[in-house]
Amino acid sequence: MHRELKKAIYLIIIGLLIISPNLKAQTKNKETKEGKLISLMTYNLKFASPTYKPSWEVRRKMQVDMIRKYNPDIIGTQEGLKEQIDYLAEQLPEYVVVGEGRQGGDDDEHMAIFYKRDKFRLRELSSFALSKTPDIIGSGPNINPRIMTWARFAFITETVEGKESAYPSDYRGHWENTKEFYLFNTHFFNGRSATLARLNASKLIMEKIKPLDRFGKWTNERPIFLMGDFNCHPGSNPHKVFVGDGSSDFFMDTNVNGDPKEIDWILYKGGIEVLKYEEVDYNVNGAYPSDHKPIFVKFQIVE
Repeated sequence: MHRELKKAIYLIIIGLLIISPNLKAQTKNKETKEGKLISLMTYNLKFASPTYKPSWEVRRKMQVDMIRKYNPDIIGTQEGLKEQIDYLAEQLPEYVVVGEGRQGGDDDEHMAIFYKRDKFRLRELSSFALSKTPDIIGSGPNINPRIMTWARFAFITETVEGKESAYPSDYRGHWENTKEFYLFNTHFFNGRSATLARLNASKLIMEKIKPLDRFGKWTNERPIFLMGDFNCHPGSNPHKVFVGDGSSDFFMDTNVNGDPKEIDWILYKGGIEVLKYEEVDYNVNGAYPSDHKPIFVKFQIVE
């Protein structure tokens, strides 16, 4: 009996030694699959027109309250004039705001990006015109030229107490531990007469994005988000340029079961999963803070 008990204990120990590495591997795989969570919002603010009702002085607090309620990690805005962008930046100090007016500097409507200062680090920022001379900001039509603002972000990595850091003491060469992504924010030409301009803008954006899929020593594609007011519907020719045949070379649309006439989009490509999509119907007693409803999407970056 004593010998049989020893044998049973020995078998249990051997079993635990075999199971333990497997449990660790399963835990590691689960952590890898969970990845990074991120929430994005695209929002046409409606420029501060003196004839639009309710006025900007009324709408601005509503916008701040709506943003605080949804608390997105990054917001891509369109149409905001400098005074509007400055007001939101002052009222929302948890965000850093970048971007410029569509004619350069503070002039005209901005393609501004607001991002959480405690969650991301800005590594690269640039703009280009949606025209035949994209390097010249403000080029294109004399009235209402259009631009794209884009940024490369890195997640700020802080080691959780009691857990081992993802970075070794000497992290040189360990690029695989760096979580970065691109975000593009734009506002397309509007009106039926601008059909060709929107199509050409889509083609230009795809040309600009293609070289950014991979850079440095990385071999894996970096996640890319494309958002804005596109002034055309899903299924239109500009939309088809972006989504193509659904392969990895093209974007995916978050608006899968949403409004088929929605002109505000958030598209994505790379190792990303959509967790939630919402067309935000925020209003105060029937009054809306803009003539556009924000699009809010939660993602999981799994690679």
